Amino acid sequence: MNLIESPPFKRDLDAPKLNCTEPVLTMRSVSHRFGDVRALNNVDVTVYPGEVLGIVGESGSGKSTLLRMMNLEDIPDQGDYRLAIPGATQNLFALDRFARRMLRARHIGIVYQNPHLGLLMRNSSSGNVAERLLISGERRFSALRSRAREAFDASEFPLERMDAPPIELSGGMQQRVQLAKALALEPALLLLDEPTTGLDVSVQAMVLDTLKRLQRDRPITMVLVSHDLGVIRTMADRVIVMRRGRVVEEGLADQIFQDPQHAYTQSLVHAKL
Repeated sequence: MNLIESPPFKRDLDAPKLNCTEPVLTMRSVSHRFGDVRALNNVDVTVYPGEVLGIVGESGSGKSTLLRMMNLEDIPDQGDYRLAIPGATQNLFALDRFARRMLRARHIGIVYQNPHLGLLMRNSSSGNVAERLLISGERRFSALRSRAREAFDASEFPLERMDAPPIELSGGMQQRVQLAKALALEPALLLLDEPTTGLDVSVQAMVLDTLKRLQRDRPITMVLVSHDLGVIRTMADRVIVMRRGRVVEEGLADQIFQDPQHAYTQSLVHAKL
């Protein structure tokens, strides 16, 4: 299976023209236990090109576990996972650990709630992005530098700070470094794990504006996990609601927030209101 090819980062951020009838991500019958706790129970997920899928639910609902499965950090007890990337025709959960790690590095970008999970905090910010670019086989310093600048520009990170280590940056700037690193190899899928949690309201707004611009100009396929329904309502095209490891409701964002059908979804929405 060829998981090495990765398109160059484009300054104009134009996305490839994909067939919107074919999903980028398909998960079927994903189940997993942690001891006696059923974290995921027969979960199905489909994400289409250019779509932002929001995942909501209270703590312990399974949303973060599901995101780790999408990022191939964890493997479920059972389930099938497909991504629309060149050469990947089998269940990704069946790949060995090395193949999963290479696929994740080349085709899936992620922004964690905690930047320490995604960045080497004492390395330069440009070095963090270059680390991901090296996976594509690029070794020329000038090319690494140029492509890192393009990724930083896409994440609206100030280029004069690109050599500063993340540990010296604010929380919002650290999230932008993570975003630049995630975008550097033009991933098929961008995963966002509570990307605005813990940030000041004004900084949250700036991070969301950057994500919305990317979605508008590129667009990029995203899965966004957040307990903040305001963030989900701002960003998501479609929403799935999870409770106790199950998807209890799924629909367009407007429908979920304006006319929720499941009692649990109603309680979430009304609590926010």
